[in-house]
Amino acid sequence: MIKTKTNAMRILDSAKIKYEIKEYIPDENDLTGTHIAEQIGLSSDMVFKTLVANGDKTGNIVFCIPSCCEIDLKKAAVVTGNKKIEMVHVKDLLSLTGYVRGACSPVGMKKKFPTFIDKSAEHFDKITVSGGVKGAQLLLSPAELIPFIDAVVCEVTK
Repeated sequence: MIKTKTNAMRILDSAKIKYEIKEYIPDENDLTGTHIAEQIGLSSDMVFKTLVANGDKTGNIVFCIPSCCEIDLKKAAVVTGNKKIEMVHVKDLLSLTGYVRGACSPVGMKKKFPTFIDKSAEHFDKITVSGGVKGAQLLLSPAELIPFIDAVVCEVTK
């Protein structure tokens, strides 16, 4: 049970963006979005994972993609204006974003990074993103989330 609101939840509250908390039991052996989707009873293409990468020209960048998909680093490089993109190491995630692996939210990172969200988000009335803690997904409208996090809608999956 989530006892206190996370930073992501407080930020959405202050922006008056409605969301529903979908709780699940985290499994350290399976932090995949598809496993989370099964637990919260949603299709894995509605459960978005947040990935943090580093571009050779732009520095750190954030991608939100459906949990059932993989990022295409070549497409991602083109969309972001980079020649090469590498995923940020898990050990650097907390100091960079304020979040740990399996709980990285596009809302409320330590610093605002350029954010890109897969265009499939626009096909749904609601999607989920991490609530900022393992065990909580936030079900919300992509139409409200995308402008709030200044995300660029694009195609970056394989």
